[in-house]
Amino acid sequence: MDSTDRKILAILQDDASMSVADIAKQVNLSQTPCWRRIQKLQDAGVITKRVALVDPDALGLGLTVFVEIETGDHSKDWLDGFASAVTEMPEVMEIYRMAGDVDYMLRITVPNMAAVDSFYQRLIAMVPLKNVTSRFAMERVKYTTAYPVTEV
Repeated sequence: MDSTDRKILAILQDDASMSVADIAKQVNLSQTPCWRRIQKLQDAGVITKRVALVDPDALGLGLTVFVEIETGDHSKDWLDGFASAVTEMPEVMEIYRMAGDVDYMLRITVPNMAAVDSFYQRLIAMVPLKNVTSRFAMERVKYTTAYPVTEV
């Protein structure tokens, strides 16, 4: 990946709806070579998807909760069951397997505390868990989906 590819990625991460012609102008290419580069980045799996980012408050989903999970079972069967259960829960936006004293971290978005309780009840009914701790976000200070694409 060269510097032109990185510039294209930076542009697309900022506005994926931009036309190939406009992207090409910004990176000093003609349209066809620019389009080929974008296709190559998609084929290589660098660009995985193009989406619209939505304001959760506009959807009534303004409460962000980080859910820390500890499990007493680290078997493949448990993990498969856990992963299957939580990936199907629409409130779950992100799931991470962690190092340290917490095994998994979830980020969920819900409309209110009653929805947090409903989520919790469904979660603990799905798989055995040792401990579940929720941390409530008071304010989103920074939010981005764009990765830095500077030369490494």
